[in-house]
Amino acid sequence: MDYDTLIFRLAVAFGIGLLFGLERGWATRSVSPGSRAAGIRTFTLCGLLGGAVGAIGQAMESPIGAGLVIGLGFAVYAAVMALFEREANRAARTYSATTTIAALLTFILAAYAVVGDMRAAAAVAVAAVGILAVREGIHAWVERITWPELRAALVLLAMSVIVLPIMPDTTIGPGDGVNPRQVWLIAVILAGVSFLGYGAVKWLGAERGLLLGALAGGLVSSTAVTMMSARRAAAGEAAPLLLAASVSIATVISFMRVVAIVGALNAALLVWLVPPLAAAALIAAAHAAFGFLRASKPGKTSKGSPPAEFKNPFSFWPVVGFAVFLGAVMLAGRYIGDTFGAQGALIGAAGLGLADVDAVSVTMARLSPSPLSGFAASAAILVAVLTNMISKLAIAASVGRGAFAVQVAGVTVVCLLAGAAALWGVWGLQPDPGH
Repeated sequence: MDYDTLIFRLAVAFGIGLLFGLERGWATRSVSPGSRAAGIRTFTLCGLLGGAVGAIGQAMESPIGAGLVIGLGFAVYAAVMALFEREANRAARTYSATTTIAALLTFILAAYAVVGDMRAAAAVAVAAVGILAVREGIHAWVERITWPELRAALVLLAMSVIVLPIMPDTTIGPGDGVNPRQVWLIAVILAGVSFLGYGAVKWLGAERGLLLGALAGGLVSSTAVTMMSARRAAAGEAAPLLLAASVSIATVISFMRVVAIVGALNAALLVWLVPPLAAAALIAAAHAAFGFLRASKPGKTSKGSPPAEFKNPFSFWPVVGFAVFLGAVMLAGRYIGDTFGAQGALIGAAGLGLADVDAVSVTMARLSPSPLSGFAASAAILVAVLTNMISKLAIAASVGRGAFAVQVAGVTVVCLLAGAAALWGVWGLQPDPGH
């Protein structure tokens, strides 16, 4: 290692020690000098010490010798720091290993900055100091977490990190079949949207929380937002008008998503898709705006509606069951499409649309202009959108029921009428829509 590179790496080690020292010094700023084991100066010197030991190890010709030098240096340093911190804890009558761990991390990161990737060492140092700096906020946040919230978060992490990677990534069933990993991904999305909505309402309040949850959830799955809102409505956790407005927001996002996907893959189809989807989106957006504005005014929500108070982030088995149901619907839709060939494109799109509009949008955009005409491909996408809206209405009626179902039904009917009127207008402008 040349001189300039070594000096630069030692400077990074110095900066790592200084960074830890600034945080630890600020955290113990009220302590009188001489009564703490390590402050800003000590941590800065620890950074330089780690860098120097790393440099000595780097200068060794043998990798084994370098490892022994760095390992022995770290062991001696750790013993000294632990001893001093123990005495400091005894004097202050406290019990904490934070400063000791921070000191050990300072040394090892400083050494790694010299012998390894200094960018990684600096990044880890910044992250560690950030955790130390938000100590009070983290403790307050942990105190507010309930057991159902912690359990739901662990279940969601297990679904995402443990189960999802080991699910088979192959298709089963007729034709393209259905991918078990995609089905499980649907379950993760449903649980994630529900958890996101729960957290948003808890931290931001009913109106802003549901709005944020619907916007984020609509980017992934408007069906998941509908299921989450229907369950909240059935449990009486929020005003039906507010929950129905969140469904409308997610519906608007889903329409925009279809337009974006088709526009990127086959912009020629937009002449058929944009007018009906835009008309329906305007109706849904108007309903959402009405619901959120009315809910934001005290005393203007539905009579007898309680303030939003979500009881559970999500329920595991209903989420998995609904994902399996959607997977079965996708399998049936593909089977119908394969069985009836080109003439079954609309039937297959209708079946798939119950679960996933995006897959239909991508497939049909790629099948036009051959073997499907632009009109046929656009019609299949619109049929998928139609059945998806009907499936959300069915969810609202069977799960949410009551005023929530009435609200969703009303906006669905008006959206369909507006979209049909716009499509009829486009049809009149096309002399030969079948080609």
